[in-house]
Amino acid sequence: MPSSKSKSTGCSGDEKGARISASAAKLRLLKKLRCTLRFEKLAWANGAKLVAGVDEVGRGSLFGPVVAAAVILDPAYRIRGLRDSKLLPAERREELAVRIREHSIAWAIAAVDSARIDQINIYQASRLAMLHAVQQLVCAPDYLLADAVKLDCELPQRAIIHGDALSASIAAASIIAKVERDRMIAAWDPVFPNYGLASNKGYSTPHHLAALREHGPSPLHRLSFAPVWDAPVPQEVLSFMREEAEDAALPLVRARA
Repeated sequence: MPSSKSKSTGCSGDEKGARISASAAKLRLLKKLRCTLRFEKLAWANGAKLVAGVDEVGRGSLFGPVVAAAVILDPAYRIRGLRDSKLLPAERREELAVRIREHSIAWAIAAVDSARIDQINIYQASRLAMLHAVQQLVCAPDYLLADAVKLDCELPQRAIIHGDALSASIAAASIIAKVERDRMIAAWDPVFPNYGLASNKGYSTPHHLAALREHGPSPLHRLSFAPVWDAPVPQEVLSFMREEAEDAALPLVRARA
């Protein structure tokens, strides 16, 4: 268990402080970065008319789908306050999500569920969700700005490291994707009340990990993630689904797809 490991390491206070500083380094870096229209302006200057920012959320969660969004901002309307969704409090994200949906030229949200994540891995599932979001835009973009990854499509595109902290379009996508995914996961909390989903959104908090050890995974947990498949208690409905798949001589992944 994480708690027993931390007690047995014998780390000094300085070592613990260094580890905390390392884990907070990325957050500090993101706070220093400026989210602007620099990359959008470069694309516009090169002839692009409809530039879509694309991002995903939920990649590190143990539960539920990975959700992606694509947003084409209106160059004539500036939405103030856009930045990486991780740096914004929930109430501010909600406010900005409304403005993004109201004032963007187009936006779309797509999700890839946990069964598919287990089939193709979370990296590929994230890229697939992002591609589906782009494909669902009512206005077809002619240029993409994506957060750190290249998508499998013919559109000209640019992958930007820390894109959600640097590009206003990617930040807008991260915000509406985050708001939508939080809503989806909170809706499952009454169905699976043991895991504290409303508060942890499926991420590996101490309470969530303890619940997995005590109750095993739900049908919507990502079985390919180590804290889930390593849970000592099997989920009965998953065993039932496995038996059904064996009886039907079908692969389990197909039965769960």
